[in-house]
Amino acid sequence: MSLLNEYINRKLSGTDLENELLRLISEYNRLRGTYLFIYAASIGKPIPAVPLIQDDYYVIYDMLNGKKENVEKIDVYIETPGGSGETAEEIVRFLHNNFETVSFVVSGEAKSAGTIIVLSGDEILMTETGSLGPIDAQMKIGRSVVSAYDYMEWVEEKRKEAEKQGRLNPFDATMVAQITPGELGSVFHSLKFAEDLVVEWLINYKFKNWTVTETHKKPVTEEMKRERAEEIAKELTNHSKWRSHGRSIKIRDIEEIGLKITKIDDNKELSEIVYRIQTVCKLLFETSTTFKIFATQENKIFRQAVPAEAPIKIPQKPNIDVVEIEQKCPKCGKIYKIFAKFTPNSQIDKDFLNKGLITFPKNSKLKCNCGFEIDLTGIKNQIELQIGKKIL
Repeated sequence: MSLLNEYINRKLSGTDLENELLRLISEYNRLRGTYLFIYAASIGKPIPAVPLIQDDYYVIYDMLNGKKENVEKIDVYIETPGGSGETAEEIVRFLHNNFETVSFVVSGEAKSAGTIIVLSGDEILMTETGSLGPIDAQMKIGRSVVSAYDYMEWVEEKRKEAEKQGRLNPFDATMVAQITPGELGSVFHSLKFAEDLVVEWLINYKFKNWTVTETHKKPVTEEMKRERAEEIAKELTNHSKWRSHGRSIKIRDIEEIGLKITKIDDNKELSEIVYRIQTVCKLLFETSTTFKIFATQENKIFRQAVPAEAPIKIPQKPNIDVVEIEQKCPKCGKIYKIFAKFTPNSQIDKDFLNKGLITFPKNSKLKCNCGFEIDLTGIKNQIELQIGKKIL
């Protein structure tokens, strides 16, 4: 039976899945003799905060700051579509300044800025399902976020076209006319910034214990390390080779460009744990409003996607005892009518239950019949702030 089917058949609640994740982290730590940190994002959810953002660095700092007193080795399970290169730099510098050994575990996707982070590892561990992506910077141009490499390639293509034909078609000419020198320079430097980080980190971390060549056993010089690092960075920014910013670069591809990877699948016990971690994260994303997970064996922070405003019926009177809420399940569309009361009055419960409404859940989590778990924390905070009373 597949791991996914196993967990589905066990019909675990959101809380059960969270506890299972913490158990798996403890098992991983026991086996590897390290301290595992989970940073996973729900790549498929169309939520602006899914990519790597500066707030993620603050959460990681808060959860791990002070651990250096008791922890020397840290492993980071990472799953992300990419995001801010500047945030990637801050995360890497924090980790290496606080732990003697920093390794990264990839079983899903660690793309773009995620790849940049992974390449800073003293060790890179990957499963057969794991993938990195081409190194690139993501730039906000107008209303869109675009690949810096693709943007520069398009500009260069139009420049050559103009030189050859003496002009551009009206549409391209209009587009090019909107590009400022400052914008072009910013895109170029963002791309170089990503390359420079990879070269620096490969030399300082991945290659720090590379002292002799594998084949001829010759001493490895700093110049040799730099040449290899620059070759790898150049390969990973070569979009003409990978064809797409979203291309999945697997273990074999990475080894072919000169990087050593620890293959998790060669260790049966370790691979079992890592694949289970990946599956539990996937289920948490698919069955709840969670879109980002930060977790260690002691602590967890789950980012929830909640409506900015909920359809709340607030009575127009001075002393409000109860409010009505309508909540739609994001997965199946079922609408739930809920009441939240602010005074310990049993008659309120009788009246609203008779009207077909349900009580606001004590843990702020509503389990839909389709299995999806809706987090009502944001709605609860909104109501309590607006009313000035606590929901009972």
